[in-house]
Amino acid sequence: MSQAIVTESATGSISKHAEGKKGTVLGSAVIVAGTAVGAGMFSLPVATSGLWFGYSILFMVLSWYCMYSAALYLLEANLRFPLGASFDTIAQGTIGNLGRVINGASVAFLCYILTYAYISGGSSIISYSLESVEGVSLSPPAASFVFALILSVIVMMGTRAVDRISTVLMGGMVITFLWSVSGLIGNASVDYLMVDLPFFDVVPYSMGALGFFTVSFGMQTAVPSITRYLDKDAAKVKKALLSGSLLALIFYTLWQYSFFGNLSRDAFPAIIAAGGNIGSMLEALAATGLHVSISTVLQWFANMAVASSFLGVSLCLFDYIADLFDFDNSFTGRLKTAAITFVPPTVLGMFLPDGFITAIGFAGLALVVFCIISPVVMAYVGRQRGEEGYQVSGGLFRMALVLLFGVAAIVFASLDLAGLLPSFG
Repeated sequence: MSQAIVTESATGSISKHAEGKKGTVLGSAVIVAGTAVGAGMFSLPVATSGLWFGYSILFMVLSWYCMYSAALYLLEANLRFPLGASFDTIAQGTIGNLGRVINGASVAFLCYILTYAYISGGSSIISYSLESVEGVSLSPPAASFVFALILSVIVMMGTRAVDRISTVLMGGMVITFLWSVSGLIGNASVDYLMVDLPFFDVVPYSMGALGFFTVSFGMQTAVPSITRYLDKDAAKVKKALLSGSLLALIFYTLWQYSFFGNLSRDAFPAIIAAGGNIGSMLEALAATGLHVSISTVLQWFANMAVASSFLGVSLCLFDYIADLFDFDNSFTGRLKTAAITFVPPTVLGMFLPDGFITAIGFAGLALVVFCIISPVVMAYVGRQRGEEGYQVSGGLFRMALVLLFGVAAIVFASLDLAGLLPSFG
């Protein structure tokens, strides 16, 4: 999707529009890939710079396998409920009200922290683009305010406005991504990519990167929607999840190749010291002598990716807040909803404009709860009850592996955010 995470309110629209229509595996695979891929990918080169290209791909494949497996466990739990059951319904029916509350709180926190992350990333791109193209200097707080104000007005206009604008952005993203990445790959240096690094020297850096990998493959919230879309056909849903997640894996591999092939490993400590924001990476790429046309197209892609992700995630948060506080759809009601939705992350973005990487790290913590741990527990509860139907292969060993991955991601991400893990540079 155009955002890193889609919550139930967003993916639910897929089900509503799909009523009466026969879903396809291809269409569902695109939904899965779109749900996983978003502006959070800009955090990957920075978060995995200590690992560098080869090891980052190795750990990315491991993360993909565990996240894909977690999606299958959610499918297993979902198939034991009536057609159209939501993530919330499945949680309540398997892990009880406490689990449901924890799940809901994780989703709300995730949406808030991602909204802030995209304000931070968007303001960074705006500041860099204006400075490099127009020679206009705009302070980070002012850029955060402008970015948040313009896009929050679009969200206030309603789902239809977001839908239309997001569709245009998605089309532009595909074109600019292919254009910029093809240029970056053509300009890539094998010497940059093939750095000889001892495995045990880079292992400490892999720990903090796990949370970023989980955000990159956060496709689980789309499972209830495509399960309904494909009429609870387990084989088709499984194919869609596999195809869509592999598409995301290929996408990220090209992305890592593009950045690590154009920036030396020694360039990243300075990027990290500057906050690791999107503008800093674009500036570092431009300084390598990258052709101005590729640099410009990459800026356009970054702008559209962040704007699209912001619209998707903040719309989910907007709907969540409206439902939570029972605000009506009048202008006054939507204004109240907008205030609770946008004021906290906007203020945070103005005072902490370079928190993109840190925010994505916190997002990984929340995502692990309801995208890895909850699905495994839901599937396990169903098996313990003796409920029949589709079961993910691999038995308890695979369940334990995925659960261990989730726990490790939470522990290491927490240690990394607390500054207790080695930091590259």
